[in-house]
Amino acid sequence: MRSYILLTLLWLTATVTFAQKIHAHNDYAQPRPFVDAYEKRADFIEADVWLLNGKLVVSHEKPTASSPTLDSLYLKPIARLFLQNKEKPSPDRDYTFSLVIDVKENFAEVLPLLTTMLQENLPVFNRAANAKAVQVIISGERPRIQNYFDYPLLQFDGRPSEVYDEETLGRVALISDNFRSYSRWDGTGDIPDADRDKLKRVIKRAHSDNKPIRFWAIPDTPNGWKQLKKLGVDIINTDKVAECVQAMR
Repeated sequence: MRSYILLTLLWLTATVTFAQKIHAHNDYAQPRPFVDAYEKRADFIEADVWLLNGKLVVSHEKPTASSPTLDSLYLKPIARLFLQNKEKPSPDRDYTFSLVIDVKENFAEVLPLLTTMLQENLPVFNRAANAKAVQVIISGERPRIQNYFDYPLLQFDGRPSEVYDEETLGRVALISDNFRSYSRWDGTGDIPDADRDKLKRVIKRAHSDNKPIRFWAIPDTPNGWKQLKKLGVDIINTDKVAECVQAMR
């Protein structure tokens, strides 16, 4: 009996579980950027960011003079929420979120400028000082792993192909990868067994590092979301936040 209890405890200790989370992919392309994802309590809200004429702007393709700025679309509205809610993003004391900045190019200039902008509102964007602060996560074009420590306010979107030591792993917020690297499943029926096995291996690897995992380019349908949830995918990537929240929560 003692051996059985010990084995059970060891299994529970080795098994990593994360609350199901939702990633608002390309949020800036929605009819109400930021607002809808925030109102639906998305856990990760993503913006594609470029440097244009000394400003950080939000756009999927190469930006133009009419592209909205990161400051106007996200940073200032977030700061106003913290002012209204006494250093929290919401009256809901349990809710906060991460702002995922997908750097499209030129991270070496984007990240210092972004850091300067975040430093203007440290209670809003410094989770080390405020547990409810918005964590900013860098995806897309990122610095070399050993340079993560040059950006203390930022965390990073990791990849299964990258190797992290224990210290740098602390700067990785999640592990992400392209679903199409593992499967061409279109969301109909069940995930094929061979694809399921490949996905399980990469999910297990992320969990062994105590990190949640996300796949982009998934079948963005209720069955797709539910199949991936059953497989152990912690963060569901979607362009349909309202529908996904209704289906998953």
